Amino acid sequence: MPMFQPDLETLPRAELRQLQAERLRGIVAYTYEHVPFYREAFDAAGVRPADIRSVDDLPRLPFTRKSDLREHYPFGLLAVPRDRLVRIHASSGTTGKPTVVAYTQRDIDLFAEVVARSLAAAGARPGMILHNAYGYGLFTGGLGLHFGGERLGMTVVPVSGGVTERQLTLILDFKPDMIAATPSYAQTLAGEFAKRGVDPEAISLRYGILGAEPWTETIREHVERGLGLTATNIYGLSEVIGPGVSQECVEERAGSHIWEDHFLAEVVDPATGEPLPDGAVGELVFTTLTKEAMPLIRYRTGDLTYITHEPCGCGRTHVRMGPIRGRTDDMLVVRGLNLYPTQIEEILRDIPDVVPHYQLVVSRDAGLDEVEVKVEVTDALFRAVGQEVLSAEVLEADQRLRALRESIGRKIRDTIGLRVTVSLMAPGSVPRSEGGKLRRVIDTRAL
Repeated sequence: MPMFQPDLETLPRAELRQLQAERLRGIVAYTYEHVPFYREAFDAAGVRPADIRSVDDLPRLPFTRKSDLREHYPFGLLAVPRDRLVRIHASSGTTGKPTVVAYTQRDIDLFAEVVARSLAAAGARPGMILHNAYGYGLFTGGLGLHFGGERLGMTVVPVSGGVTERQLTLILDFKPDMIAATPSYAQTLAGEFAKRGVDPEAISLRYGILGAEPWTETIREHVERGLGLTATNIYGLSEVIGPGVSQECVEERAGSHIWEDHFLAEVVDPATGEPLPDGAVGELVFTTLTKEAMPLIRYRTGDLTYITHEPCGCGRTHVRMGPIRGRTDDMLVVRGLNLYPTQIEEILRDIPDVVPHYQLVVSRDAGLDEVEVKVEVTDALFRAVGQEVLSAEVLEADQRLRALRESIGRKIRDTIGLRVTVSLMAPGSVPRSEGGKLRRVIDTRAL
């Protein structure tokens, strides 16, 4: 399929490596000169810009952490005068001070470029209509996909998140070719179309570009079946640029291509910080090679994944990253075991009679951690039970439901080594996304 920037996207590895080295030398010198934080960090590590000659020298540089951004809130990491900024985004700040990111006009152009590249890799073409259901505002998703779509030559419908009834109406009336949304909200839309009896074949959508939260093949299958499209993953984070750091190609869907001419990626051991080889799961680290307002050196994302340099059948030469396996900061430690929500989802996907809508509730009773897994049963099973709700009495009395609960609990225990309480829920009773990121875990131990 056509590419947005074929010369850059298929650049031979040796030439790409040379370009990275040139840009790395430039960004290290730039940050040392313009950002006091980096000058102090480099000096403390005993590293001078002249010491960095190639990508192989990258491990000599110190890491940057999210805490550094918060400690220098709001503008302490700027490399340009504040009056040169044209846009500011920020995180919600739910776990502390907001993480502020700033852009010059050159950064905004870069942002649009990598998103346009990602949209094209996801199947988009100039002239297509993009239904953009990412939230607009301080969150980078909405405006990021908007400007990228326009840069590619698409017609962008800036729906934003939520107001599901309006989303359905506009999709049916405007007949967009592509939707951009969080995976959980795409699930919500698919479910609402099904409730209204809309055949997926009658929905105009051909492609979905989904991201902003971890998702699995189970969710992909559910969205594709429910909306009648081909879904690919877009990855990014506000601190680095926003969405568009990497993108799954629609041809292969075998990992997301990191746009390495702009973002230099590493995977390191979360505990030691030592670089890991291809295929090993660790913490994803990025160095921005072309950002102007707030460049970042060896930024630890907290995302756990792997990278591979194996050639991709699509012809793009940029390294691919695997799906996000979890985060270093949302890993649950339960009775000494490490648990990621996506592990539960992978288990549930292979169990009949349940659907991929679930929630984990972690609590502590008399000093002992407990995990409740709430998962919805299928409409077919619910109808077969013949109840309006799945009350405790019904769950205990119906042999099929008891067997299903026991089967799920046993598979989780055998796979992860953790005993959990399984609660079967009626269809539609587990919270859905309303356009933003879905809260899959409720951990009351810290409350």
